[in-house]
Amino acid sequence: MCSSSQIGKRSRIGHPLLLFGLGVLANLPLQAQDASGYKTPPKALADLVTAVPTPGVAISSKGDYLLIMDRAANPTIAELSQPELRLAGLRMNPANNGPSRATYLTNLKLKPIPAGAEKAISGLPSPAQISYVQWSPDETKIAFTNSTDSRIELYVIDVATASARKLSDLALNAVLGTPYRWLSDSKTLIVKAIPAERGAAPAVSRVPSGPTVQENLGKKAQAATYQDLLKNPSDEQQFAYYATAQAMRLGLDGSVQKLGEPGLIASAEPSPDGSYVMLETIHKPFSYLVPVNSFPVRTAIFDAKGALVKTLNDAPLQENIAWASDGAPTGPRNFEWRPDVPAAVYYTVAQDNGDPKQKADIRDRVYQLEAPFATPKEIYASTYRFGGFDWGTETVAFVHERWRQTRKSLTKIYNPKTGESTVLFDRSSEDRYGNPGQPDTRRNQFGREVLNILPNNEIMMVNSVGSSPEGDRPFVSVLNLNTKQTRQLWRSGGAGADATVFEQPVTVLDAAKGLILTTRETPEENPNYFIRNLKPAKKQPVLTQITAFPHPYPQLKGIQKQQLRYKRSDGVDLTATLYLPAGYKKEDGPLPTFMWAYPAEFKSKDAAGQVSGSPYRFNRIAVSGAAIFATMGYAVLDNASIPIIGEGDKEPNDTYVEQLVASAKAAIDEGVRLGVVDPTKVGVGGHSYGAFMTANLLTHSNLFRAGIARSGAYNRTLTPFGFQNEQRTYWQAPDVYNRMSPFMNADKMKTPLLLIHGEADNNTGTFPIQSERYYNALKGFGATTKLVFLPYESHGYAAQESLMHMLHEMNGWLDKYVKNAPALQAGKQQPGKAGGGDK
Repeated sequence: MCSSSQIGKRSRIGHPLLLFGLGVLANLPLQAQDASGYKTPPKALADLVTAVPTPGVAISSKGDYLLIMDRAANPTIAELSQPELRLAGLRMNPANNGPSRATYLTNLKLKPIPAGAEKAISGLPSPAQISYVQWSPDETKIAFTNSTDSRIELYVIDVATASARKLSDLALNAVLGTPYRWLSDSKTLIVKAIPAERGAAPAVSRVPSGPTVQENLGKKAQAATYQDLLKNPSDEQQFAYYATAQAMRLGLDGSVQKLGEPGLIASAEPSPDGSYVMLETIHKPFSYLVPVNSFPVRTAIFDAKGALVKTLNDAPLQENIAWASDGAPTGPRNFEWRPDVPAAVYYTVAQDNGDPKQKADIRDRVYQLEAPFATPKEIYASTYRFGGFDWGTETVAFVHERWRQTRKSLTKIYNPKTGESTVLFDRSSEDRYGNPGQPDTRRNQFGREVLNILPNNEIMMVNSVGSSPEGDRPFVSVLNLNTKQTRQLWRSGGAGADATVFEQPVTVLDAAKGLILTTRETPEENPNYFIRNLKPAKKQPVLTQITAFPHPYPQLKGIQKQQLRYKRSDGVDLTATLYLPAGYKKEDGPLPTFMWAYPAEFKSKDAAGQVSGSPYRFNRIAVSGAAIFATMGYAVLDNASIPIIGEGDKEPNDTYVEQLVASAKAAIDEGVRLGVVDPTKVGVGGHSYGAFMTANLLTHSNLFRAGIARSGAYNRTLTPFGFQNEQRTYWQAPDVYNRMSPFMNADKMKTPLLLIHGEADNNTGTFPIQSERYYNALKGFGATTKLVFLPYESHGYAAQESLMHMLHEMNGWLDKYVKNAPALQAGKQQPGKAGGGDK
């Protein structure tokens, strides 16, 4: 459970954040409320909120330029409270037709590689609110949008002169995603602009024209509990108005050519050769049950002059997709341009009506249409759900299949010319140790990314995590496509000085020369970018540093970090990251402790027990996490693994409570064994599914003195068609839903619980009413509890004032109920015991 700039990445609506506007505060009881006003935590915590973010970077595929992108700090609550529309599963800014709550870049700089000085870019807008950054196909230019209070404008940077200019007076529409794309000529872009004839926004009438009616005629429509859905005809009018755009060809010389008519344009994608544009346009009937990515969509191809060439498909409303991890829409889906040929579209059609419960030897078939798009031909039949191609040459591509129910992950070498394929990797998606990494790509003549096949039919594979029994150790290897064997070229954590440095490959700069871009970090040293030479000649440096970003919060240096490995009572291997206060020595005695976790489901004990994390990573102490509380004198058990395992035909959640409690107890026991954890003073917390975990741990064990649950779901009957990775409905497994729901067991809660929730939570299933009703239930049984609603905040909190107040509440709760908790009375069951719910 649980908008940024984009560097040359394809973006469609896909799975947007699915939102729901609420007005729950009006229904809260007025008694027992705190004094109004945002509070501030101790300075060590507050400093984290105001720390300047480390810049992001984007490197050209040629490896000759680094784009350095300064990121905005957290917004103020005044910025967050600007007008916002929540419609069709989207959140939009009605003033400028972009996404609301966007995270912007504030400055861009260019740095020649490897040793050039940073260049300021002239002509940038001021103030700058930059998004959607894309290199041109030939990488001589960089486009970006700038958002103002009233419009989104398009700018282009000339890399050679490090100068930017506004390209046009057109106002772009980003409500339905990325508002522009480069054509392969690097002189033209396809934009989604606000039509000049759009007119004024429709008035929102407070007088209804009649009742809102929904009807179902005997069809199954099992949907998740999406938020921010359309609710009435007025919502439909608002959505249609703000999502309407006109697709246009826009030249760098300012020339404009319209493509088709204005509409709800989800995507406008040029063919690799620039001769065609594929438009996906949403149309009625809209839905009040599912978000925009399930609305009817027409897919059509237009030529360079804006004339319609062919309508490829008109997909109906998809309210009846099987609600399962391997479910898929019926009919053609996922229309994409092949990046390795001038103009060919491929798409997928489910052969099982999209229902994984139906038996089928072939789950998906993939078809291709070449210009002039007359007759499709089948190019691939997928035994499992089709997972996409990595296109390369006319004879080499990778094809992926997946089946979530069994964790099947299949990769084949595919010959596009003959259609033949052979298995390359057949593995479990849970097997982190066996992950071969991602293949290296290059830009082809169209500026599209394709597999970078070396002359000896080899390809570099990059694994930026590199999970292993020794912890995370990223690596670069070479895969021979003839023998299907790999050989490792380099791995992080080698001998000598590198043994305690975490180095992570970012991209391959030159496979033939063995040049890769990496980041290097230690617990005390902020990640910085380096060029690593895997094939250095005499006197050539192995490492060349290219950035020197400072420590983002030097005042927090000295916090100690250790990776723990231990076993659960059933023999499952577990891990956690232990943080200790600066200057702490074991002789100082055990500490009050804060444990932070997020459960994960597995189909095998071996996969669940695989080690993750590294003790050599930078102590990036995120404001949303728990590690910062080491500055308050706590031992912190961070990311404690909580695997919920269901092997074979067993479902993980059938023994959720038992496995949850056993995992938490094992983490505490390991801390006690090390002499750093006081078992009588342990608190637990989590966000989203971690909040759900926290409430269950307090309900079903005596391990903790207090808990903190942020933005959780506590009543699973409100998510009856599945939640997290639970695929059974409530009616199929009512006992599981009821036992796992803290709300149903509110009478067992005797441990202090702090509930925090964003008033405008946008996550599927975690409606703010979940916390409101749970708080009321706990209060009804006399539990010690507190509910904090953060105004305007969604599932993740953003405003500086909100984050400050969140840390104030968390610190105060831990200070009162964990660190300074009174001694337990004689005869009471001691915390640190698994116990039960009848404390």
